[in-house]
Amino acid sequence: MKYTPAPAGKTPSGAAPRPKSGKVVARKSVPPGEIRIIGGQYKRSKLPVSNKPGLRPTPDRVRETLFNWLGQDLTGWRCLDVFAGTGALGLEAASRGAAEVLLCEQDAGLVDQLKALQAKLRADMVKIERGDGLAALRRASPASMQLVFLDPPFDSPLFEPALKAAAQVVAEPGYIYLEAPQAWSDDVLAEYGLQLHRSGRAGAAHFHLLVRKSAPA
Repeated sequence: MKYTPAPAGKTPSGAAPRPKSGKVVARKSVPPGEIRIIGGQYKRSKLPVSNKPGLRPTPDRVRETLFNWLGQDLTGWRCLDVFAGTGALGLEAASRGAAEVLLCEQDAGLVDQLKALQAKLRADMVKIERGDGLAALRRASPASMQLVFLDPPFDSPLFEPALKAAAQVVAEPGYIYLEAPQAWSDDVLAEYGLQLHRSGRAGAAHFHLLVRKSAPA
């Protein structure tokens, strides 16, 4: 759901390739003009969606599913939205009581929108940083976050380095949300010290809730 200009990258190593046949619902080339926060204290607040290449808001029903999995009360959680875009994922977490939410975004226009939203909502728990989200993730202290959102541009090579860095940052217990054009299997995730908790699919997007892999008994 974000805009981070990047060259086309390869399919993640070991990730399931796109099927050669079968119906896949294509993403619309033009995003909606606005979306809404779907739960918590900021419910129904409008978030503008600019018509920018690569800006791909996470659909309402996917966000609803994700926060049903997480539980609706995130009181005290520390969260990092690495490729923030519209800010929908991070703001949904703030709306549900997260204590700290860092939104990272490279595009100056989107950063201005995020700052205006933060001020309008009076969301003091939300911090906005313009710059490289992956660098922010690498700067974060080990095991310091209860929730990390990873939704890079689908044609970018950022999935593997972002997962590797997020695996070090997320606490135990804690979660990583991953949205990608392919399904990621436990065999592949194990290379990063992660395992699949829940997953689903909406059109061409596969969404995953990941946890740190527990040591064998």
